[in-house]
Amino acid sequence: MARIRVLIVDDSAFLRHTLGRLLSGIPSLELVGAASNGEEGLRLARDLRPDVITLDVEMAVLDGLAMLKRLMIETPTRVVMLSSRTTANARLTLDALDNGAIDFVPKPSGPLSLDIALVGDELVRKIEAAAAMTDAAFRRHCQIAVTNLTRAKPVRMATPVRMAAPAAIRPADGGAATERCDPRVTEPASRRRHTPRVAARRLVVVASSTGGPSALNVLVRGLPSTLSAAVAIVQHMPAGFTASLAARLDSAGTLRCAEATSEDILAAGEILVAPGDRHMISTTNGHIRLVRLSPVNGVRPAADVTLQSVAPIWRDRLLCVVLTGMGVDARDGARAVKLYGGRVIAQDAATATIYGMPGAVTEAGLADQVLPLDKIAASVAAWSAADEQESTDPRPAPTGRARGTAHHSALAS
Repeated sequence: MARIRVLIVDDSAFLRHTLGRLLSGIPSLELVGAASNGEEGLRLARDLRPDVITLDVEMAVLDGLAMLKRLMIETPTRVVMLSSRTTANARLTLDALDNGAIDFVPKPSGPLSLDIALVGDELVRKIEAAAAMTDAAFRRHCQIAVTNLTRAKPVRMATPVRMAAPAAIRPADGGAATERCDPRVTEPASRRRHTPRVAARRLVVVASSTGGPSALNVLVRGLPSTLSAAVAIVQHMPAGFTASLAARLDSAGTLRCAEATSEDILAAGEILVAPGDRHMISTTNGHIRLVRLSPVNGVRPAADVTLQSVAPIWRDRLLCVVLTGMGVDARDGARAVKLYGGRVIAQDAATATIYGMPGAVTEAGLADQVLPLDKIAASVAAWSAADEQESTDPRPAPTGRARGTAHHSALAS
């Protein structure tokens, strides 16, 4: 097979040299050039026509985001971003994912990242995944990026932080209401809920990885403000980036969205995003727990951990949605969902950036529906609305301690 032709764009001579040596040692890759700024990167992209570009965020002359925006219009090319772990760079990296980058790799120790080799394996995997995108999938990806460029708007970030008024929470097990104060609520007054927050009777767990931020944006935009289910999102993303993702999703639709904490409860009509570097599970009464067990499927958070913990609790009131991403995370979780009577929706191959995760679920025969991305929100809403035709009795508690999976048993012990 032909080797993947890679162009490095980074303003650090040390990083260009280190990345060049790292990538040149991979048999599947061919280093075709290196640029020190965005202007030079654009010229080399036109002249060399690489398969994949690794692109730094912070550069002089023309930075990574500005280069990316021009690249998607002038010379569309698959891009993997390199980003340092700062709040500002997290926002810029998510901008890059909206504007055409396929994935990103966080630098392990700041802008210079003298130890960049620590993420070498991850970078190679993501370069190979980007190159493996079908031409049709990449064309759709570019069309979405160009659309985002033409309608770009500022993202509301959590500054300043305003304290929310205490909200009454009715536990899912029917216990007495409790009061708590959520310091992360940053919605303007027009978006803030004025009614007591109520524990959900249904739960939607969304799993996503490569291509996920853009897909999640489409899904969240399509969910109605009247959604009666809680939504828990497990996006493969490192610590320091999920808070920015949650802020973007909060701005995208009508439902409140926040990065999850161990003080949260699964509330109707609200979205929680699993924080990077923590697995997210739930207790039997809907309280969130964040745990730092070993990575599963090579990732933390992992959708399999979340799904296997909630399946015995929520049973037929659980919906699993598997979106774009490489690997097989969510397949074992979807199997647990089906075992306990829940339902599974998988994104179709035609609209997935990377068909790995939804493809694994579909090929295992676990998907009740296989849908294009733009149809999934309506299906989620219809499933949630079925609650209105059912009995208003509290959702049934699980019959005893979970019988099922190894992950759940380990978490419950």
